[in-house]
Amino acid sequence: MKCDRPLKTIEWIGGVDGCVRMIDQTRLPGELVHVEIRDVEAMCEAIKTMRVRGAPAIGIAAAMGAVIGVQTARDSDAAAFRERFADVCDYLAASRPTAVNLFWALDRLRRVVDSLPGADVPALRRALLDEAKGIRDEDAAMCRAIGQAGAALITTGAGVLTHCNAGGLATAEYGTALAVCYAAHDAGREFRVYAGETRPLLQGSRLTAWELDQGGIDVTVICDSMAGVLMKQGKVDLVITGADRIAANGDVANKIGTYSVAVLARAHRIPFYVAAPSSTFDLSTPDGSCIPIEERAPDEIRRGFGPLTAPVDAKCYCPAFDVTPADLIRGIITENGIITPVCADAIAAMLIDDSA
Repeated sequence: MKCDRPLKTIEWIGGVDGCVRMIDQTRLPGELVHVEIRDVEAMCEAIKTMRVRGAPAIGIAAAMGAVIGVQTARDSDAAAFRERFADVCDYLAASRPTAVNLFWALDRLRRVVDSLPGADVPALRRALLDEAKGIRDEDAAMCRAIGQAGAALITTGAGVLTHCNAGGLATAEYGTALAVCYAAHDAGREFRVYAGETRPLLQGSRLTAWELDQGGIDVTVICDSMAGVLMKQGKVDLVITGADRIAANGDVANKIGTYSVAVLARAHRIPFYVAAPSSTFDLSTPDGSCIPIEERAPDEIRRGFGPLTAPVDAKCYCPAFDVTPADLIRGIITENGIITPVCADAIAAMLIDDSA
């Protein structure tokens, strides 16, 4: 079951009355299945159940979901269209709380509508579709630039540890942390990636290992609890993860378990990097303590893939994310270069300079 790279996780099919085509990530690695999303309820369900996941991909999904959500609005009533659009955005915004790209993408679409006060419904629909497709294309370009910005960090013979999935499946098509791996691989370097399985839903073993195998990159899956001994044995030269939200001071929210890996990396004097596009920074959030952390259903621990792995009435604590403090991060790899040291001033300088 080989597929071409870059992996196109999510794309728009057709014109303003079209639909979204995406990979159903809950079916991997057993089978590669594409699904078509034709109403906003289905898109919200896809985000909640992690058929689509990864901060950039969620943002793209939300933007395209908003376009789908207004397809039934009457063409002759612009006021009703705007009301429907506002309701659709609020509905999608409630799907998952941590990944800031979701809110960033919806805000971009809101600004498009606000910028066209006299437009009729067909013009508004076309403008929204153009913006949603633009968000997808911009993400693909940013991820390629992230790969180029970080590629030199991976040398021939290196061991790279990653956690969760920050590849094409989590973005438009190329990835963030894995974009760095792809760029180094394309440059002819041979190295090994260690993919932590990432409990409880195994995004590392199910998705990252599958992606890297598809791309011809040497990958070894490890249990999350093996990261420390792997570092002690000298098999890890650097760690690269993705991010779901980055606060103004550089604290990073990412998949649960990332903080533990960062602490282990510091203890073993191994550089820990985060790769993320500028859309994942949230300068309105001062630090990691202000980032909302999603809690998932207990059965994701008790029976994540069917059979019980804990007593049916066992209490479970299931946060989907944790926060890695900025002082544990060597650098943040962005489409504009590597931010180091990781601090509020360096982040503001990079992001503000780019937007000027």
